[in-house]
Amino acid sequence: MTHIAFPPPDPAILARREEIIAGLAALLPPECVITSDNERRAYETDALTAYRRVPLAVVLPRSTEEVSAVLRYLNGAGVKVVPRGAGTSLSGGAIPQEDAVVVGVSKLNRILDVDYANRVARVQAGVTNLGITDAIMADGFFYAPDPSSQLACTIAGNIGMNSGGAHCLKHGVTTNHILGVRMVLIDGTILDIGGAQLDAPGLDLLGLIVGHEGQLGVVTEATVRILRATEGARPVLFGFDHIEDAGACVADVIGNGIVPVAMEFMDKLAIEITEAFAHAGYPLDVEAMLIIEVEGSDTEIDAQLARIVEIAKRHNVRTIRESQSAMEAALIWKGRKSAFGATGRVADYICMDGTAPLGRLAYVLKRTDEIVKGYGLRVANVFHAGDGNMHPLIMYNVNDPAEQDKAERAGNDILKLCVEVGGCLTGEHGVGIEKRDLMLFQFDQTDLDQQMRARAVFDPKWLLNPSKVFPLDGRIA
Repeated sequence: MTHIAFPPPDPAILARREEIIAGLAALLPPECVITSDNERRAYETDALTAYRRVPLAVVLPRSTEEVSAVLRYLNGAGVKVVPRGAGTSLSGGAIPQEDAVVVGVSKLNRILDVDYANRVARVQAGVTNLGITDAIMADGFFYAPDPSSQLACTIAGNIGMNSGGAHCLKHGVTTNHILGVRMVLIDGTILDIGGAQLDAPGLDLLGLIVGHEGQLGVVTEATVRILRATEGARPVLFGFDHIEDAGACVADVIGNGIVPVAMEFMDKLAIEITEAFAHAGYPLDVEAMLIIEVEGSDTEIDAQLARIVEIAKRHNVRTIRESQSAMEAALIWKGRKSAFGATGRVADYICMDGTAPLGRLAYVLKRTDEIVKGYGLRVANVFHAGDGNMHPLIMYNVNDPAEQDKAERAGNDILKLCVEVGGCLTGEHGVGIEKRDLMLFQFDQTDLDQQMRARAVFDPKWLLNPSKVFPLDGRIA
């Protein structure tokens, strides 16, 4: 048996399924209401595929007003709601329950306005992360947050989980690039929070919304910062014979006041798996590799790289390979962004998301390997080294319940380790169901009570994304 529990569905809601579907059908056209067994099954899980629950129904509203009408109806009927972007959540944040209706934002997929003078764009929440950059890159701009799933993941999901990405070291995560949102509360109320200005007056409710994991409402629009593209960028591969040397190099680069646009880490197993898939030219004779990218003019890039190379040599770097063209640089990043998919070709896995202080990276990597091996499993480490956001991929056989249990126990031990050394449970994937039962390891009950009180202000009946984030036996849940 696996350790993550779901509450049993409410039989009274299940008995009213046809009535609830009829109510939804009165609000939306047929193509926006999904009720058949096969079509609902497409929404039974997200990227935490070991857990599945077929929802009561799925609706795909086309506007903020339709979202408002749907939530008002479901709130009145006492039906749970699971907001969903693209379903790329690695923490189970979009996994539904049998007595819940999934409200997806995939039809809210338009870029509404781009204001280059003020460097902002207004987009619907179902627009993909990469879709924003694709729409503005010809004019020399880009949207900075770049999670590995950026080809598919939506702005709604990015806001829900406060997603980061490889380039967040310099540019920041989602919260640093969201200026305003339009959000629908569970009772149908439409709120506009923030706006096109850099700092909205009043309480910082936007800081509460980004990272809310679908617990406070359904975001339908966002106003985002867009940045002018730099003159150039250059990634460099650094290979090391020892993981500890790579970890120490990361800490030393940051400690010397150098902030590259990205610093990514891969261990030997991750290198081998990814290279077999992407053929990016990664070195196969090293134990660890760093991808370090700097940006600016050629002169700035050369100066930064010279300092980084000097530091790497102090930490026994074995190989240094600098990209020589835009095509080669793109291939290097294709490999890194394909790492999760490439690992999925080899084995089932769970991807952890703890963070650790840079000075403890080498220790945490060593202990991670020991923990996973202690359960008789394998781990491939690939993560955002510059900010200590670790992504160990624990490989197992999903068809073997004993192995799944071992993988989850190993993951819990790694997350506890991150907290013990001064880090935290999540850097960008959110809590979802995966880390829900570890929240009391990070926070005491008073902390959790305060968080739950804030949540209850927005959703007094606790209908939004139920059984996520907070332990099921929470005092006021």
